Amino acid sequence: MSEEQKRAFQVQRIYVKDVSFEVPGSPEVFLKGGQPKVNVQLGNQARKLSDTDFEVVLELTVTAELNEKTAYIVEVKQAGVFTITGAEQAELDQLLGAYCPNMLFPYVREVISGLTSKGSFPPFHLQPINFDVLYQQTLAKKAEEAAKGETAH
Repeated sequence: MSEEQKRAFQVQRIYVKDVSFEVPGSPEVFLKGGQPKVNVQLGNQARKLSDTDFEVVLELTVTAELNEKTAYIVEVKQAGVFTITGAEQAELDQLLGAYCPNMLFPYVREVISGLTSKGSFPPFHLQPINFDVLYQQTLAKKAEEAAKGETAH
């Protein structure tokens, strides 16, 4: 079997690992008009389950404020189990840090939109995210930190 045949990427499962929706200012928040100020926080992590299986978790928190009060908070951890074989370490890191989160994004986007609309708010649609760019920025930041660490000695 050639090297190319040994290489494989497979989605085993995509699932919601954790979800929370809060409307701390209800019902008063529904009585006030205005345009909400929205903050989105994003993170992702990967965990090795076996020699070939990995869990990737995409975490998003959306906080909306209306008239300086919290209108809602949505926290979602969208996860997937992926089987990856034959990848070199750099390629594996890129798959886990960018490609897999990109695959999970449409699912987390749908969950957030659904929760906000079920909470009696207009559906919140996350804008597309370029996970490849975020991954490259993370690599650049790590390289910069490593360079600073070497010059500090």
